[in-house]
Amino acid sequence: MAASVFDSSLHAGLFPAGETSRLFSDSAALRAMLLTEGALARAQGKMGLIPEISAQAIQRATLEVQIDPGALTGGTATNGVCIPALVAAFRAEMNAPEHAQYVHWGATSQDIMDTGLMLRLRQALLLAEEDLRQLLTLLADGAEKHAVTVMPARTWGQQATPTTWGAVLAGWGMPLADALDALDALRDSSLWVSLSGAAGTASELGDTPAALRAALAEGLGLRDPGRTWHTDRGPVLRVAGWLAGITATLGSLGEGLTGLAASGISEVRLAGAGASSTMPQKQNPVGPAALSALSCQTAGLMSSLQISATHQHQRDGAAWFTEWMVLPQIVLGCAASRAIALRLLENLEPDPATMRRALAANGGVIYAEALSFALTEQMPRPQSQQAVKDLCAEVKASGRTLAELAQEKWPWLPASLFEPETSTGQAPADARAFVARVRGL
Repeated sequence: MAASVFDSSLHAGLFPAGETSRLFSDSAALRAMLLTEGALARAQGKMGLIPEISAQAIQRATLEVQIDPGALTGGTATNGVCIPALVAAFRAEMNAPEHAQYVHWGATSQDIMDTGLMLRLRQALLLAEEDLRQLLTLLADGAEKHAVTVMPARTWGQQATPTTWGAVLAGWGMPLADALDALDALRDSSLWVSLSGAAGTASELGDTPAALRAALAEGLGLRDPGRTWHTDRGPVLRVAGWLAGITATLGSLGEGLTGLAASGISEVRLAGAGASSTMPQKQNPVGPAALSALSCQTAGLMSSLQISATHQHQRDGAAWFTEWMVLPQIVLGCAASRAIALRLLENLEPDPATMRRALAANGGVIYAEALSFALTEQMPRPQSQQAVKDLCAEVKASGRTLAELAQEKWPWLPASLFEPETSTGQAPADARAFVARVRGL
């Protein structure tokens, strides 16, 4: 297989990163870095740090010149970064040495690379926002339709108490709504411009480097952090963490759907489920499994990214290299998760009849908690718990239902105690609250 599922023709449909994958090609990286060089020259020209005519020539060239990433391979291998080779190739392509000499004036490789990265992450967040809004709409539509569609809630893989399908959908959707709410603050706190020079001192960026940095930020539509951040990888960690949180939530959705579609449960139907090469009866939950796998991968990558955030002195090659290796995979993993989840939710079919029948399984012991609390009207809570536990054992031994045995023993119990619609607690309200929240976004 390919080194990465995101670069694989075989797995492109299984892990579809879509438009986000274009942002993490070599060509996209070089284009973002050249845009940064052009915006830097423009700002420097306006401030009189380089000739205005040269600044205009440089910016125009950054929009026109195409650099072959393959031509920078040797220089990148030698220098550990691509910028020296990129600047040299760009100057040659300009074919105007009187202007080209001012390219990259006073900046360092990390300034250009980090700023170029932020331009690409900004676009990645826009794509993520679009997907989140679609996901939330699909989840809210389902939660609204099924706010009172009863089903078993499960803890530790076991039936717990009744809930509703709408509340289950809301449980997956609320963290996504939280992520969407946090997005503007994330952009403000993390999409930073970088301009601090060789060792973070801005020593060759003129007499007012702070003003230059602010001008560059304005020109590129990024935030001015007001300081050097070469070794502060907080902005990268925050963006990656936000994306990883979405991937984790969708991984939980994948785990939930795998369980609900399992043989013997079958409370949901997955359109386009996968076939086995040898077992005709199989309908494998491929999409949910992919969501779970992407969540697992991202968790490991986030650990590596966290470790890579520890830089030595004013720049650390090994730490920086590690970031390059893992960050794109985190971004693409989230993009693939969103695409898979959208495909799943667009075609997901709950089976309300099977959900309701499941509530009666095992003699209806799913109402045991409600029964134990109802009995506290006549006995202390510990005693009521033990009484219901004994009754559940009797249900298993006799094959009769919990409702039958309980009402024989305590005739005063209302029949409604063993009806799912009266046992779902806040589930319908939670589903409707989620719908209202999404509709208001």
